[in-house]
Formats: sequence, structure tokens, C-alpha cells
Amino acid sequence: MCGFAGFLDIGADTPERERVVRAMADTLVHRGPDDSGTWCDDSAGIALGFRRLSILDLSPQGHQPMESHDGRWVVTFNGEIYNHVELRARLGDANWQGHSDTEVLLEAVARWGVDKALAHFDGMFAFALWDRLERVLYLARDRIGEKPLYWAKSGGTMLFASELKALKRHPAFDRTIDRDALAAYLRLGWVPSPHTIYAAARKLAPGTVMAVKGDSVTVRTYWSATERAHAMAGGFTGGRAAAAERLNQLLRASVGLRMQADVPVGVFLSGGIDSSLTAAMMCELSSTPVHTFTVGFDQQGYDESPHARAVADHLGTVHTELRVGDDEALDLVPRLPAIWDEPFADPAGLPTCLLAEVTRKQVTVALSGDGADELFGGYGIYRSIPADWQRLRATPKWSRRLAGLVAALPAGPFNTLAGLAALGGRKRRSYPGYRFKKTFETLNAASIPELLGLHYSRWRGMPSLVAGARPADTVFGNPARQPELSDPALTVMVMDVLGYLPDDLCVKTDRATMAASLEARLPFLDHAVVEFAWSLPNAMKIEGTTGKAVLRDVLYQYVPRELVDRPKMGFEVPIGRWLSGRLKGWADDLLAEDMLHRQGLLEPRLVARCWRDHRSGAKNWQTELWHVLMFQAWLEAEKTA
Repeated sequence: MCGFAGFLDIGADTPERERVVRAMADTLVHRGPDDSGTWCDDSAGIALGFRRLSILDLSPQGHQPMESHDGRWVVTFNGEIYNHVELRARLGDANWQGHSDTEVLLEAVARWGVDKALAHFDGMFAFALWDRLERVLYLARDRIGEKPLYWAKSGGTMLFASELKALKRHPAFDRTIDRDALAAYLRLGWVPSPHTIYAAARKLAPGTVMAVKGDSVTVRTYWSATERAHAMAGGFTGGRAAAAERLNQLLRASVGLRMQADVPVGVFLSGGIDSSLTAAMMCELSSTPVHTFTVGFDQQGYDESPHARAVADHLGTVHTELRVGDDEALDLVPRLPAIWDEPFADPAGLPTCLLAEVTRKQVTVALSGDGADELFGGYGIYRSIPADWQRLRATPKWSRRLAGLVAALPAGPFNTLAGLAALGGRKRRSYPGYRFKKTFETLNAASIPELLGLHYSRWRGMPSLVAGARPADTVFGNPARQPELSDPALTVMVMDVLGYLPDDLCVKTDRATMAASLEARLPFLDHAVVEFAWSLPNAMKIEGTTGKAVLRDVLYQYVPRELVDRPKMGFEVPIGRWLSGRLKGWADDLLAEDMLHRQGLLEPRLVARCWRDHRSGAKNWQTELWHVLMFQAWLEAEKTA
């Protein structure tokens, strides 16, 4: 795991090119504390910078930027090509200098070309590759989007980096905030791809490669989740026992590949299905005791650590448990804007950061069970949204058209009617107009992806929080980016792989672990596992009200059922209690109406009113306000960045 940054001057010239690219890369020292490097070609206008976290080939032979054996290609590369040993054997005698996967990447490109090499790579990666012969810059990202890659075309300069903070170190970068992206963030809690919080910057889509030659910029897809899901859907025709056996084989292979390292490797263990299975497979594949790590909360109802401890005892791992109280968690809050690099409001990121910090004290790589829920039906939405869609389709069209008209009306008249009803003695519910509008928004939904977008949205039924913002292009609202599948549950799962997974979950895991200079590896996101999951009938994933059915079949071969069968918890964080207690003064400052007026981005009266109501107990706005607070904290940090 590493970090890189660079730029290509197309119609401009950056003075002191090497100094600028080094400054860009040095903002990523947390991603690569072990080594650094730069490579520049002033005649071509290209500059590459790198920070290295040494995982494979700790010798100088793994140093980047790295040139190919034939001298044509130069690369900066973040991530891992897990099947590099197999590819090295296929490439044969190539005058190998070391045993890094970076050298294999370069030789594969030199031998097969960029597109064919990408098709052969099994890994999580983002890279910037310079073709010295044709003077073409290639930017590529892995299939699911585990590793980040940002780019911006500012004037005559193409900028690119592993994190946004590196782009900001180039003098050509424009920091203007994208109001459309901000409005989308406030609803979702993350900035949806391809947007970033900056109008000038974009995320490169997973499974794509960008080619930049002169003024020409083209992007092509080498792996499409929507196409692969369509091709694989319903493809598995065997029984459940055969499905469990095949899944067991695929996961063992994936876990084994992700245990490769020249440094210590551990695993995050919550005691749930996904992490317990990952840990169990590691124990079977490892010749030495496996190190497991979990985080426990002092507050009752938020603590999974006893379950993790029980699984660790059964497996015989070397177990480390971090106990987290309010002090440890709240001390981290001021650091969150720098860690996330743009507004990000998933509260689970906070305990993930703390877990990463304690894990890094013993190992450099940690495996995680991320992605299993999205692939094998672990969330309730994979049952509820198809059911909601079935009911919607049965609703008369005239009724839904009427709902669309009502949803477009302001909430004021509904609030007035509710007030009149209250005068007649009926109990008034808080914000009835917004409740009505939320209902009509749902009735007006035209597709399963739109319903899913509404599920993730906050501030629903409310006036726009961002003046002048327009609806941003997202996967939830753009049919061209959505799968065309007959199975509603599979549609929701694939939509999560296109949206929530790369934009929230992978962002959370990557930034939280990289902030601690820890590499996280996600065995469930091996594309062979992903495609197999999509091939399974829905009944093998969701059995009644229970998700991940076939995955449980695999787990029970390793861990007794009674240790892992329990309701799903996840990383819950007591945001509401903090906002009423230790974070109250911090929130008062960031949500002050006069400050919001001066900033000119958010609607001051609406935010201030919701904060007053939350403080008084009139209505719980904790999630909505946390979205605002994470933006406000980021904005304050941006002033000094």
C-alpha cells in the first residue's frame, strides 16, 4: 500500500517541477512512510511522485517510481497485484531484478499492452503509467474501487493523486467547492462518484483506464459491474451444498493470496460471520498463530468484543482487544477532516480509525470482511426494497403521478394544516409537512435504484440546504449507470457495489487504515468471488429473514454455529449522546447561524432551527446534523490546509 501523485503539463509549464511533485507526494507520507521517490521528464512535461509502504520486496528493488526493463514505461502504483507470482511464471524469464508485484505489473504491460494486462490483474490497485515512447499517460483503478484515484484537469495541466490533499499542493489546482456535490453529500453522507467536493476534481471510476495524450482524454472500461452482473445472473445451477463448496474454494484462494507479504499480517475480528470466516481460513492456511484485533466499547449495546473474544479463543489466535471510551473516540474527532480529505459522515469510520491504530502496532497488513454483506444479502434492504418496489408497482399510475405533484410542493401548507388540526385538540407531530413529502417522494420513485437512493438519503422532504445546487449525477438517478436485472434483490446488491461500496465503505476502510500506515485487504472483493455471488440464486443468499445463507454454510464448517449466530450489530457510535454532551460546544460553534451566513454555502436558518430542536429534544436530527458537522469541520480545516 502506498500513495502517489503527479501531473502532466499539456499546454502549460510548472516551474520547479520536481519540487512541486515531491511536495504533492509528501502530503501522503501516512500512506508510505518507508520510502519516497520522484521521476520527471521536463521535455515531456511529466512528473511522478511516490510514497512507499513496504509490503512486498522490502529491498531497494521495490523502489518507485519504477521503470520497465525495456525503459519504455514508468509507473507509480498503489495497492497489490495478488496474483503476481502466477503472472511472473507466465511471463517467464524477464531479467527480473526483484520480487515485487510492481515489476510484474510493468513487464505485463510491456509484454501484453495496458488493456490485456489489466484483464489479467487480480488485485486492488490504482496506478499512473507513463509511456515514454508514445507520450501517453494512463490512469487505472481496480474493478471494485478499493484503492482511490483522483484527477483534475486545471488549465493546461492534468493532475492525479491517491488523495485530494496532494492535488491541492499544485499551484494550478482550483479549490472551488462544487455546490451540487455538497448537496448530494449532505443527503448521503458521502460524496458520490464521479464527483468530489471540488468542482475541478473527479474520481476515476472503478474498472476503468484513462488515457491522456496531448489534449485528448479518453476513458474506457475494462471491467463493468453492470455487464458482469447481467452475464452472471442465474448462472449457477447446482445445489446449495455445491454452492457452499465452490464458495469455500474461492474464498480460501482469495484469503491465501491476501496473506502474501514480507511483513506481519493480521485480521480485523468483530466476531460476526464475515470476519470470523476470514480469520478461520487464515488460521488453516497459516503456519504460525494468526493475530486478530477487535475494538470494544464501554457503552452497553455497542460492544461486540465478547463475541470476537469467543471466536478468537475457539480459533486459538493471538487476540488484541482495544477498549474505547468517550475520551479516545472524541479525541479523534478533530482529526477526521484530515483523514477523510473531503466531507465524509459515516460514523463507523471513527472506531475503524481507532482499530487501525492499535492494529498497526503489531502488524503492517490486516485482512477485513468488508463486502460480504453487499454480495450475499446481509442487509435488510435486500428484502425491504424489493418488497417496497412490488407494492409501488401495484399502485395505480394516476396515484403515483399525483404523488409526484405533491412531492414538488413546499412543505409549508402541510405544516399549516397540521397546526390547525392541533388547535382542534389533535396531537401535532413534529415537521408533519416534511413527513408528508417524504412519503410522496417514495410513492413517486420510478425505479429500484431511485428507491435505494431515497433509503440512503437524509434531509428528505426539507428545503434545499445548499442555495443554487442542482441534482448531481449519481448512480441512483442515472439509468445509464444502473444494472438491468430481473431479480429485484440482486439489483439492489449490484447497486450497492456501484455506489455505497466504493464511495462509502471502501473510502472508510482505505482512509482509516492508511492514516495509521496500515494496509487493509478485502478477500470478499476478489472479482471471482464477486461474480460467483452474482451467479447464485437469490434463495441461496436470503433465506426467509436471514441473509448470507450460503456464506453461513461455509462458516459452520470452521466455527460452531452458536458462536456466530446472533443479530447483526456493526460499528454503532453514540452520536446523539455526544452531541448532547461532550460535543455540544463544538457543535454550537460549527452550527452558529452567523457563521453559516458568512460562509454562504448552507441555509443558516434551517440548520440552526434543526440544531435548536435537537438540543431541546423536540426532534432527533443526529444523523442529519452529523452530515452538516462533518462538512463544517472539513471547511474549517480547509482554511488552513
